[in-house]
Amino acid sequence: MAQPDTVIETEGLRRTFGATTALDGVSLTAPAGKVLGLLGPNGAGKTTLVQILATLLAPTAGTARVLGCDVVKDAARLRGMIGLTGQVATVDELLTGRENLEMIAGLYHLPRSRSRARQRAAELLEQFGLAAAAGRRCGSYSGGMRRRLDLAAGLIASPPVVFLDEPTTGLDPASRLAMWAAVGQLADSGTTVLLTTQYLEEADKLAHRIAVIDHGRLIAEGSPGELKADLRGALVEFRVTDPAQRDRAVGAIAPLGRATAGTGRDSQRVTLPAPGGTATLRTALRLLDDADIAIDDATLRQPTLDEVFLALTRHPGARDEGNGKADAGNSPVTARGAR
Repeated sequence: MAQPDTVIETEGLRRTFGATTALDGVSLTAPAGKVLGLLGPNGAGKTTLVQILATLLAPTAGTARVLGCDVVKDAARLRGMIGLTGQVATVDELLTGRENLEMIAGLYHLPRSRSRARQRAAELLEQFGLAAAAGRRCGSYSGGMRRRLDLAAGLIASPPVVFLDEPTTGLDPASRLAMWAAVGQLADSGTTVLLTTQYLEEADKLAHRIAVIDHGRLIAEGSPGELKADLRGALVEFRVTDPAQRDRAVGAIAPLGRATAGTGRDSQRVTLPAPGGTATLRTALRLLDDADIAIDDATLRQPTLDEVFLALTRHPGARDEGNGKADAGNSPVTARGAR
């Protein structure tokens, strides 16, 4: 039974496309006024889950409720209560930014007063830094501007729940930071946000809780701090002065555990699990000194969310999305989410 402040709840959610299983018994909850980050490799089922919750796709089995509404039985009512920003910005390029928002306001059946729609559009254009370009056709907007307008459109009716499916993909750093600020403001205002992302730094910064899915199954859930703590505790990381001595360094500290060598520009870095904390660090430095291996620096740190993700999913690269329709959301959504 969901708790009173539970806004999103799924139980045993399954979705198949022919012989392909996109979701395989996913059960999760999202509390009110928080950001739930949904992580997983390409093809893991993230977008399929979002589309089910947004009433765009029916589950094969299991149940899902948003704001107390069954996503199948109460789909029509639920669509007026949620916002969705998909992976592809769906703005009308022939309309101006202001006209796009006012059109969406009409689709949401906001109060008949046209002045209210204009007022809400103006508020959002200002919030997302688009006021100066409000009268320009969207065909002249940059990719970052379109993404921000797309998010603004999803908020036109001030929905209590917003689904953001990789909203910052392809954005430049400045636009991404602006989007992060917008998501933070949503949560601060009490809006519940389900955010899918492939940027682990993004999830670490924005999400109150994180759910990791892989091969359609929920494999981990918790706060960013809890997931990091569950990985393997602290890590010792050092950088060898001579790249040719890296493999010798890995061998020298082998008695302490399995070390991992970096690649590319980080090829001189070596990382080692440090269950003993500072004691492990001191022992590692002694072993390196005994082996006459010079290092430039050494630190004791907590694992990053990237390392948690790789340890949980056990594969560093993204899988091909083309597993039948395993993640149907990788094709552009023709309708604007729930609108």
